[in-house]
Amino acid sequence: MIEWIIARSEGDRGRVGALAGVVCISLNVLLCIAKALIGILSGSVSIVADALNNLSDASSNIVSVLGFKLASKPADPEHPYGHGRFEYLSGLVVAVLVLMIGVELVKSSIDKVLNPSPVEFSLALVVVLAGSMAVKLWMAHLNRVLGERIKSETLLATAQDSKNDVIATGAVLACAIIAYVAGIELDAWVGLAVGLYIGWSGIELIRDTVNPLLGQAPDPELVAHIRSKIMSYPGVLGTHDLMVHDYGPGRQFASAHVEMAAETDPMESHDTLDNIEQAFKDDDGLIVTLHYDPIVTNDPHVVDMRNKIDAMAKSLDSEASIHDLRCVPGPTHTNVIFDCLHPVECALSPSEFKRKLGDMVVEEYPDAVPKITVDEDYVSAEQ
Repeated sequence: MIEWIIARSEGDRGRVGALAGVVCISLNVLLCIAKALIGILSGSVSIVADALNNLSDASSNIVSVLGFKLASKPADPEHPYGHGRFEYLSGLVVAVLVLMIGVELVKSSIDKVLNPSPVEFSLALVVVLAGSMAVKLWMAHLNRVLGERIKSETLLATAQDSKNDVIATGAVLACAIIAYVAGIELDAWVGLAVGLYIGWSGIELIRDTVNPLLGQAPDPELVAHIRSKIMSYPGVLGTHDLMVHDYGPGRQFASAHVEMAAETDPMESHDTLDNIEQAFKDDDGLIVTLHYDPIVTNDPHVVDMRNKIDAMAKSLDSEASIHDLRCVPGPTHTNVIFDCLHPVECALSPSEFKRKLGDMVVEEYPDAVPKITVDEDYVSAEQ
């Protein structure tokens, strides 16, 4: 099935996601019907709850298919970066649906706790629930493999949801067996637990889908890859002010400043930057725009000042750093102009950091007038 989906999709990411969604919709609808019939006939609220869980999964799959279809639309004048964020929006709709179903299941289970009724045990009940667990395990495998192939968080989340469904259905089956063997009725309580579980999953899904829409920090591995690739080219002395913008899966753009020796021919430096940008596009499918920052390297005084001020910044926070330092001497004072990266988790506020660093510069260089621009880190977050 996996290779069939890949072959039918002809390498199109959106078609892979859509076909996987259609398969999951069909299976979830069948499971929902089978469980609903068994649940109604046996009087089990937990099985009915599990059936509705499959119905919510089918609804999620439908929204995901629509999301993949809309996200695959090409860019247009109104949306020059494409429509990739439709995939995130579809995930948000799915999350809200899951939360709503969880709330309804909790309400019906509480009613069953207050007004209990016996559950009829049958072989058909065992067969349907055990078969459901097997199908869900296969669906988890399908979505995990395809999600890894096309790097889709939607499919990987569906895979995890299928694994969770195996646990939920297993709990319902265990409840039915315990009631039959020991005569202990746990049906309503298990239904309540399943409802709470589904509701909590909805809340977590909402959080996960809202984060990229709000502009969450990029993957640390991607940040490290971009920096290391830039630094691997000859003539590059440093890089800073990296920004990564996410317009949906497979639609990321980045920009960064690259420090190179001011004494090198600007045409040669520009050629190097062009090569780096093209390499990112060819190798990673990433559109990167690089800004050239010339750095004086043949003036020992400037080099020494840059190193000392950078050490001062690091003494305030080990993750801090300075860049774009230049000196403008005058008759009575020297303007020392530079930018400083203010780490996300720095204990000092940007204004406090700027003030303390400025005082340290003046203490070391009495005739200096620090002109400091504080930069925020746009690619770091607490891990």
